[in-house]
Amino acid sequence: MSKDIRIKKGLDIKLVGEAKQVTTELPLGSVFAVRPSDFHGVIPKILAKEGTEVKAGEALFHSKSDERILFPSPVSGKITEIVRGARRKVLEIKITTNGTQDYKSFDKVDVSSMSGEEVKNHLFASGCWPFIKQRPYDVVANPNQAPKAIFVSGYASGPLAANYDYVLEGKQEELQVALTALTKLTEGKVHVSVGSSKSPLAKLKEIEVHHVSGPHPIGNVSTQIAQVNPINKGEVVWVVRPQDLVVIGELLLTGKLNLKRTIAVTGSKINEPKYVTAFAGAQIGDIVKGNLNNDNTRVISGDVLSGLQEGEEGFLGYYDNQITAIPEGDDYEFFGWNKPIFNKISTSRALTFSWLTPKKKYDLNTNTNGEHRAFVVTGAYEEVFPLDIYPMQLLKACMYKDLDEMEGLGAYEIAPEDFALTEFICVSKQPHQKIIREGLDLMREELG
Repeated sequence: MSKDIRIKKGLDIKLVGEAKQVTTELPLGSVFAVRPSDFHGVIPKILAKEGTEVKAGEALFHSKSDERILFPSPVSGKITEIVRGARRKVLEIKITTNGTQDYKSFDKVDVSSMSGEEVKNHLFASGCWPFIKQRPYDVVANPNQAPKAIFVSGYASGPLAANYDYVLEGKQEELQVALTALTKLTEGKVHVSVGSSKSPLAKLKEIEVHHVSGPHPIGNVSTQIAQVNPINKGEVVWVVRPQDLVVIGELLLTGKLNLKRTIAVTGSKINEPKYVTAFAGAQIGDIVKGNLNNDNTRVISGDVLSGLQEGEEGFLGYYDNQITAIPEGDDYEFFGWNKPIFNKISTSRALTFSWLTPKKKYDLNTNTNGEHRAFVVTGAYEEVFPLDIYPMQLLKACMYKDLDEMEGLGAYEIAPEDFALTEFICVSKQPHQKIIREGLDLMREELG
């Protein structure tokens, strides 16, 4: 039986530059990169060498802790550079293509007749396992620990986020096959959340569908898990993104690992916000070519709350399906703290008026509008934080590394993205997502 999920706490950040529902097929591109840092917590063991040719779907490296977990190349071509940083840490593996795609061939399978172990082994061999992430800790799933449930959020509520109803249109067959495969991996249920009954995910079989409504972060999977099947100590829940389901489904149907995605190119600095097709790891300059106003602009892989600053020379994140370009906030307002504000979003009503026009779209820049200082107790975090957790207390517990307190305050249930809104409204300008990530890493190291 499905359960509708509604929240009232949160904040919709409406920005100028939403992508129009038009998709442009882009050329393949020339240079791609796979970054081990996209797979948080994974220590890579390099398999491919500089100068060698690889096919799309061929493994570039595996996890040092579990050699079954392979990380594949999104394209075919030559490995031209393995970029290393301090202490020879691998930062990027760059692949140069010749303009065509040559796929490594995997077996076509009938998922309905496979056991859970057979599905798992097929995902290992094809490099699809990294698409499955887990709570707690928000890392690539540990295959040795069975999940009590699997969650898919088919509704994106972040600023200028891609519309999944549009992006997934016509992909029902791939989605159904992938979801059937996921049902083999858990004794619990596969929960799928949708924003409307028109979603391609809404009428699929063998899953439990939930209709969600409310402000951001209703699209965050942690919000949905907390409402449907909260995580307790010792329990694990797996999470898969909708576009990754399409990749898994196509692999099972065709035997090809096709990492082509539909990317939302958004933001006020984009001349024509729209959708384009691109492969994971594509160079951002190729994706926004001829469509970017590059006058004092910040280009982000992902959304403005939790994305990564890249620039045109950077690369699309392995899990990302959005690029955002907004003005760089390197200017300062004279007496900006002491005058009425009409052109910014604020949860406070002290000389701010965004609450009067809730549907207005804003052209915000990256300025933090203040300096870093000690935490100020205002009670504002709780207004935008829908989980049954004390956000400030958990942040402080992470900062002074009290593992028992972090456990007691609900750290098993959250991911850094869940604190993006509290970071956005923070009058102390504290880096909430960084604090939470460091706290989760400490818990994983100490508690396993």
